[in-house]
Amino acid sequence: MTDKDPRRALADRAVTLEQAEATLGSADAVSLELSSRRTGMSFQRTRMSADRTLMSIIRTALSLIGFGFTIFQFFGHMLQVPGVAMNPHAPRNFGTALVFLGMVMLTLGIVYHLRYMQGLRAERTQMKREGLIHGESHYPISLTLITAGLLWLLGLMAIAGMTFNIAPFG
Repeated sequence: MTDKDPRRALADRAVTLEQAEATLGSADAVSLELSSRRTGMSFQRTRMSADRTLMSIIRTALSLIGFGFTIFQFFGHMLQVPGVAMNPHAPRNFGTALVFLGMVMLTLGIVYHLRYMQGLRAERTQMKREGLIHGESHYPISLTLITAGLLWLLGLMAIAGMTFNIAPFG
């Protein structure tokens, strides 16, 4: 970091309306440029909003998957306690149902996210082609989407472990 005051750094970079008109040609050109930049930034805000929506779906799905696996483990051990009478398949069935519900929710969230982002990218490309936005900012793949995919695989392994009693969760 520099010792320079951030407010001073912003003031050094700020452009007056007269300087912008001298560079761009007219007040209309300045207005168009500012509008184009605001629209470009709105695409980034919308993308981040879609990521936050997927993160909330991940939190809920993770809770369902974790709770389902915990029920399977806890009540599975309770079957070995003398005097406890319950169906031996009940913990597995209920735990698997919760994990499956979490995976269904996660799958729907991933599909929704992919379709929404595809539409957003198509709209951004169209506006870039028409010259309405610059499109200079980077539009990376969503790390939230990668996390959701990894969680989906973890849920699949949990269901396999619970159903077939195989490693890594067996």
